[in-house]
Amino acid sequence: MITIHLPSSKSICNRVLLLNALSYSPYQINNLSDCDDTRVLLEVLDSDTNQFNIGTAGTAMRFLTAFLAKTYGEWHITGSERMLERPIKVLVDALNHLGAKIEYTGKEGFPPLHIFGSALQGGEYTIDGSISSQYISALMMVAPYMEKGLILHIEGQPVSEQYIRMTRSLMQYFGVKVEINGPHITIPPQEYTPQPITVENDWTAASYFYEYLAIKGNGQLFLPNLHKNSLQGDAQCATFFQSLGVNTSYKQEGVYITSHSHKSPRRYVRNLINQPDLAQTIAVTCCLKNIPFTLNGLQTLYIKETNRIAALINEMRKLGYILTSEQIGTLSWDGTRCLPDNCPTIETYNDHRMAMAFAPASLVYPNLQIKNHEVVSKSFPDFWTEYSKLC
Repeated sequence: MITIHLPSSKSICNRVLLLNALSYSPYQINNLSDCDDTRVLLEVLDSDTNQFNIGTAGTAMRFLTAFLAKTYGEWHITGSERMLERPIKVLVDALNHLGAKIEYTGKEGFPPLHIFGSALQGGEYTIDGSISSQYISALMMVAPYMEKGLILHIEGQPVSEQYIRMTRSLMQYFGVKVEINGPHITIPPQEYTPQPITVENDWTAASYFYEYLAIKGNGQLFLPNLHKNSLQGDAQCATFFQSLGVNTSYKQEGVYITSHSHKSPRRYVRNLINQPDLAQTIAVTCCLKNIPFTLNGLQTLYIKETNRIAALINEMRKLGYILTSEQIGTLSWDGTRCLPDNCPTIETYNDHRMAMAFAPASLVYPNLQIKNHEVVSKSFPDFWTEYSKLC
């Protein structure tokens, strides 16, 4: 049986790095990811300069904005061309209201930022939860050091809500009290207690190997250090792929995934508001298994590394599938086909998840090529090494 070695969860790693810094932890993080996003955050936290370029690392931009706002000094933070197009106004407005001083040095509402770090007063604030859960997580993690603590009211339906729960769980592991009561989050002034921690592997990375088995139609793989009771919302991919032909067996050492014969659903319908990073994986899987689908809850995909909905529509057409997005946050395929390219070349748009989601398409399109395939280093540097085990 083939064993696939996945990276550790970058979502957990990035939060633990910040919590380690906030708690002045003497402990090293076990199973720390070596992906680009985590490496960038680690380099900034260990840096002795006050000017940072975080490239394409969106999580680092949001988490560091909050961290630097409470860290005495004067800071400048910028990023890649795409990063300067990704909005950050919701977070900056919240921090400024809570006592920070953050200025834009370019376009209003977008990086680059000039941050004057100081003690944050804190207090009560209402934030739009429908744009990015990372704004909320960033505020939560620095809240214990606000003079008045933080009472956060979330308006609208929060997207990627499981990441807010992940942040709460990790904060509690580091010894602080976090109360979530419906749309209200209360965090009193307090201090973190340093803790040793081992990071679990990444369920989102696992999804591409679920996709491989679903499309291939036979085989079994072992994925170590994945658990059913995970902090990660994308652990739901095990449930999502059950109806696409992949069974999951949970063991203490990890999970065994097996392709099984099944009757395909007439139409696959899923709300991914809490698992938006699985959208590309599921869309490609359904098309290549000839299963019409409707995915909704995809509001955040417009402001990811690329506009992922537009990217999927463009690239799936090269394989002969006409996808549509008739409403904001939705993506559908009704079975309509067109002539595929003879030698389809997939554009990744500098998006790691585009590269990984289209890799299993080579099972159906052997001539398929993926441009800028090394972009996977953002979250899974060894992806192609692990994927080559399947060839």
